[in-house]
Amino acid sequence: MNNDPCAFFVKVVLQLCLLMLPFSVLAQEKEASKTSEGLSLESQRRAFAIALLTSLADETRNYDGVLRPRVLARAGDILCNADSDTARTLFRRAWEAAEKGDAEGLTLKSPDGVPAMAAELVTALRRESGYDLRTEVLALAVRCDQKLGEEFFKKLTQDRKDERTGSSYQNSNDSSEEMSKRLNLATRLLDEGDIERALEFAAPALNKVNANSIGFLSKLREKKSEAADQRFALLLAQAEVDPSSDANTVSGLSSYAFTPGFYVTFNRDGNARWIQPEQSTAALRPPKLPALILNKFFQAAATILLRPLPPPNQDFTTSGRIGKSKVVKRLLPLFEQHSPDTAVALRTQLQALSAGPGTELNDESPLLKQGFQTDATESSVLETMQEQIDHAKSSRERDRIYADVAVTLASRGDSRAQEFAQKIEDSDRRTQVLRYVDFELVRFALLMKRFSETIRLAASEHLSHSQRAWAFMQAAQLIKDSGPQRALELLEKAANEARRIDTQDPNRTSLLIGVASQIFSDDRVRAWEIMGEVVKAANNSERFSGENVELRFPFATKSGLRITSVGGADLGLSGALRSLAKDDLYRSIDLAKAFKNDAPRAIALLAVASSLLEKVDTPVR
Repeated sequence: MNNDPCAFFVKVVLQLCLLMLPFSVLAQEKEASKTSEGLSLESQRRAFAIALLTSLADETRNYDGVLRPRVLARAGDILCNADSDTARTLFRRAWEAAEKGDAEGLTLKSPDGVPAMAAELVTALRRESGYDLRTEVLALAVRCDQKLGEEFFKKLTQDRKDERTGSSYQNSNDSSEEMSKRLNLATRLLDEGDIERALEFAAPALNKVNANSIGFLSKLREKKSEAADQRFALLLAQAEVDPSSDANTVSGLSSYAFTPGFYVTFNRDGNARWIQPEQSTAALRPPKLPALILNKFFQAAATILLRPLPPPNQDFTTSGRIGKSKVVKRLLPLFEQHSPDTAVALRTQLQALSAGPGTELNDESPLLKQGFQTDATESSVLETMQEQIDHAKSSRERDRIYADVAVTLASRGDSRAQEFAQKIEDSDRRTQVLRYVDFELVRFALLMKRFSETIRLAASEHLSHSQRAWAFMQAAQLIKDSGPQRALELLEKAANEARRIDTQDPNRTSLLIGVASQIFSDDRVRAWEIMGEVVKAANNSERFSGENVELRFPFATKSGLRITSVGGADLGLSGALRSLAKDDLYRSIDLAKAFKNDAPRAIALLAVASSLLEKVDTPVR
């Protein structure tokens, strides 16, 4: 007889939990229990996780067409190492559900009043961007089983071809689309930290220079610089000997070397297309490439750019003569700095390029310098503002100028931003700008780890309840080690702010989860109490999904909509439920099943199962 009290207690808990499972799963576990005496604690946890996920998979039959494949795929992902056969079965069920869901999306999600051709185009563009259910399933499957992922990928590309055959929307470049899709999936794997699988999946698409391949390599360099540089060196060597390489190829390669995230190409008429990162291009900083790689870039770029010019009527390059002149003009300062001899030759070629009709260079084009510029100084910003104010013809125009300056200064943590925001005459606009400014100053104070300043700014009357709750949570994190009691007080303040948010707003639930997650390590009793509030709040909000979320705060500027995003994994159910399950398995399952909506309940149960398969030092109570 096993006298280990921990194992005995786990066995009792498992038996109690099994009473909650469907009959089919219960029968399976009864059979398994015959040999449970000899099982290790890890084996018992594994057996129960499999039973729990199998039960959840059965439950998905009642889920809607979007949630079902997502839950099945995530269940397969959790079981990948614990039970690969069951994991593959769940992935295949997820794929079938995703196929059905995407097929229904073709007919059920077309906006009313939109012509059929336009609706088909919208659907095609959506899918080419990587946003459909099959792609979501594939992204998890390839991480678990490379062979299964490739099988799904082939099905996906074939399905795309079949869909286009019966559609009025046609795209003949199937190979290009397939490579783009492959890199989109590889980027997802990279974002999730699975670098090796990301590289394996991306490899076939890394032999051409385009926005996707260079973007992938730039992201890879942030995580594994040597691997990224090696791939980039191969790409340089291929581009140098490829007769189809042209000025836009060089422009694309320069993105990796000097302006990661900013990718620009020029058309034959001189117009440009570009991809821009979320941060300001003025803030871009070139990566510190090894000298060998940098020299290879300038060597390959010179070889391509200095090829003899074909007659204008025989120039079939993507850039043409005009576009090439733009690329050379844009990159010339780099050559002057790193390869002066080549710069002389390029200047000679510029003269030849500008000799033809319609090829005059426009030095005023901002894209000739964009990505290489440095931020303007505070003094220059204020000087420009004063000059604009002096020539402003109305209060509305002055308000716009003050708003622009306030936003610019706030992004740098300059408290003078508040002074300029206060000068705005329109009360509604002034309130909006002050809210944006104060929250930006909070984020900057947190970045600089200025606790007192963060607390002062968090109390601003201009912030929303969501912003204030998040600020108090982050301040608590700053002082957690040096002042645990103060941190608990701030978390209670954050919870109070969250309770003031409208009951239908999912931010209320997400922020309460964030408070519970942080408070758990110091006060488990209080954390469980707040998670009880989370269940009630979630059941009152149809929009709460339980996913890891970012809080988004939009702000309209003259240049467009600027969105500030904060949060992430600390505001989702997964992290919180994993911690709770390690503290009390039975109670965590009870709490998970208390969510009345399918999505949060499924996310919670997936998290509990995941916790059972994690390596732990202490037994589950």
